[in-house]
Amino acid sequence: MTALSVKGLTVALGGRPVLRDVDLTVEAGDFMGLIGPNGAGKTTLLRSVLGLVKRSRGTVEVEGAPVARARQRIGYVPQRHEFAWDFPISVEDAVLAGRVRRVGWIHRPGIDDHRAVNEAMARVGMTALRRRPVGQLSGGQRQRVLVARALALRPSVLLLDEPFTGLDVPTQELLTDLFTELSGEGRAVLMTTHDLVAAVHTCSTICLVNGTVIATGTPGALRDAALWRAAFGISEGSPLLAALGVK
Repeated sequence: MTALSVKGLTVALGGRPVLRDVDLTVEAGDFMGLIGPNGAGKTTLLRSVLGLVKRSRGTVEVEGAPVARARQRIGYVPQRHEFAWDFPISVEDAVLAGRVRRVGWIHRPGIDDHRAVNEAMARVGMTALRRRPVGQLSGGQRQRVLVARALALRPSVLLLDEPFTGLDVPTQELLTDLFTELSGEGRAVLMTTHDLVAAVHTCSTICLVNGTVIATGTPGALRDAALWRAAFGISEGSPLLAALGVK
């Protein structure tokens, strides 16, 4: 099943074109790495899928439905600095806030909402810290809260914006294992990352993007160095190509 379909997506910010004619398909069970240089439009692509950035043209569908009607099927993990960590709220309440789109602002959370929160905290290993104020958490713990907050929606599509930035290796491994498990359960996972070497080893699919989609395929299929040079604007002798093992 196609979980996320983007067709002809074009976005301009401040009158400057950022994305043009982006076509992207993420199937259920895919763990896709969205890769490109700074300014390539990766975050803009995620935010335009969510409707947080206005599209000049193009369509976005989630499981065959227009995203405007299926927004609650998408879980979103923003970059860590986008969350107000100084707000006086516990881990549990921060995760529960992820259910607002499903519950609504004027309704009290019910049994199923609290069950979803408990499940999400357990999956990221934060149950024991459920009462701790978010302002007292380490960087890795904060990232796990953001992931749990997204998972509390029980989404079919999970969007991750640079989830490993500033994290220690054990936390990166914990989250990588979790994202792999989620895709194995049939969820579509789309992740932006600057860790290219890790992405080609862990993601089932890679999408190279720089203003538009350069190429999409399995890591094994993207062995042509010309594709990586086109995406990153690097030379034939770049050490990056050697690190990636492409020719």
